[in-house]
Amino acid sequence: MAESRTEISNLGEFGLIKRLNEGLKNNLPESIKGIGDDSAVIDLGTEFGLLSTDILLEGVHFDLSFFPLKHLGYKAIAINVSDIAAMNGVPRQVTVGIALSNRFSVEAVEELYEGMKAACKDFNVDLVGGDTSSSLSGLFISVSVFGRVAKDRITYRNTAKAGDLLCVSGDLGGAYIGLQLLVREKQVFLADPNMQPQLDGKEYVIQRQLRPEARMDVVYELAGAGCIPTSMIDVSDGLASDLLHLCSQSGVGALVFEDKLPIDEQTYMGAVELNIGPITAALNGGEDYELLFTVPQSDYDKIKNNPKISVIGYMTDKKDEVLLHTKGDNRVPITAQGWN
Repeated sequence: MAESRTEISNLGEFGLIKRLNEGLKNNLPESIKGIGDDSAVIDLGTEFGLLSTDILLEGVHFDLSFFPLKHLGYKAIAINVSDIAAMNGVPRQVTVGIALSNRFSVEAVEELYEGMKAACKDFNVDLVGGDTSSSLSGLFISVSVFGRVAKDRITYRNTAKAGDLLCVSGDLGGAYIGLQLLVREKQVFLADPNMQPQLDGKEYVIQRQLRPEARMDVVYELAGAGCIPTSMIDVSDGLASDLLHLCSQSGVGALVFEDKLPIDEQTYMGAVELNIGPITAALNGGEDYELLFTVPQSDYDKIKNNPKISVIGYMTDKKDEVLLHTKGDNRVPITAQGWN
C-alpha cells in the first residue's frame, strides 16, 4: 500500500509546527520553554536567556526589484530583535547565515551587511558569527538572536488574564499598504519602463515595509514606568492572527474596539487609494512588528499618557469569543486572514 501524502497547505504554518512538535520534549533542566512562543527560554541561573531564529527567502519574503540590500540587512536583524522584545527581554548577540547565488557581487554583500551593522548599532547587539554558502535560487538569510531577561520580568503569550487591558504599540497596517504600493509600482514599471514610481507622500508606509523597527523603545519605557505586561507577542502575521494566538494560548477571549485601532494617515489614505479597507489592513496586514500586549487594569495609569501605546480593548473569560466592536455598535468575530 502506498504511503498517504498530506499537503503542507492542508495544515498551514501553525498546524505544521504543531505536528512537528508532537513527541518533542525538553530533556535538559535549563530548557524552560521551547516551541510555542516568540523565543525559546533557557535558565542561566540569575536570569533567563532568550533564543530565536527567523528566515528571509528571496521570492517569498522579499523582492529585490524594489528592496534595497541595505534595508534588507537592517530588516533581517530588526525582525529578530522584535522576538526578544516580545518576551520583554533585551537582545545581546546575533549570528547570520546567508546563501548567495553567483549574481551577487562582493559589493552587494557588503551593502547587505552595512544594513545589518546599522541595525546592530541601533539595537545595541553584537554580530558574533554565522555561516555562508552558495545558493542555486537567489538570496537566503537566516538570523539567530540571543537575549536576556530578568526572571521576574519575562513575558509569555499564554499568561493573559480576563479583565486585562489589550494594548498595542505604534500603528497598524502600514507595512502591508507599503508593500501593496511597491508591488503596484513594480507592475506599472514592467508594463512601461518609462513610467516613474508614484510614491510621493507615501514615504512612511514604504519605510514600514522596507525598514521596520523593533520596538525596544517600548520595552524600555514599560520598564521605566514599572509596568510588566501579563502577556505579549509581536505583530508579525497581522493583529487578528497574533491576537488569536494570544487568546488561544492563554485560554481567554477578547473584545477589540474598531475606533481604538491606531492607523496612520498615510496608511489610511494608501488603503483608500488601493481600494482596501483601512481596518482590514490594520487587522490582517502583518509585518508591522509592533508589540501586542496585555496589562492589568491597575496599571492603566502607568501607560495612559504614553503616545506610543494604544489601549484597543480588553480580555474576557469567553475563550471562544474574539470580537471586534464596530463603529456601528455591532460585534463581529475576528478571524485570522494574515500571513501563513
